[in-house]
Amino acid sequence: MTTSVEEVVRKAYHYAEGDVLDVQAFVDLFTEDGVFRDMVNGQEYRGEHLGDVLTWMTAFAPDIHRELHKVTVLGDVVAIELSIQGTFTKPFQTPVGAVQPTGAKLDIPTGDFWYVRDGKISDFNCYVGVSVMLAQLGINPDFASAVAATPAA
Repeated sequence: MTTSVEEVVRKAYHYAEGDVLDVQAFVDLFTEDGVFRDMVNGQEYRGEHLGDVLTWMTAFAPDIHRELHKVTVLGDVVAIELSIQGTFTKPFQTPVGAVQPTGAKLDIPTGDFWYVRDGKISDFNCYVGVSVMLAQLGINPDFASAVAATPAA
């Protein structure tokens, strides 16, 4: 059985799908002081920037989809184990240039925690398996540069 709290969260996922992508509808689901936290990268998004991650992901995987594996509702909290899936068909922008698409299938493990207040999302904490995502994109860590780097004083 779907609760109204769960329905709000499922709408957010729907608006984030690559074949739907409605950033404004996604943003409108949040409270005025709502926040989207990318917990792995330590980034917070508020206001008009609440949808920035959606457009960032569809920029390199336009067919992005979230496969929900387990949904747990406890009061006004919705915890979801999911996979972010898509195909790497567009360049992945990095600070040093673009990684060209390989057509690789992405299946990124993720854990999301949504906090709903009065029918709106107040907090969304997203834990994406970034190391898995980068490996699937063909971006591997440069351990040699890290080992050669001078330690901080």
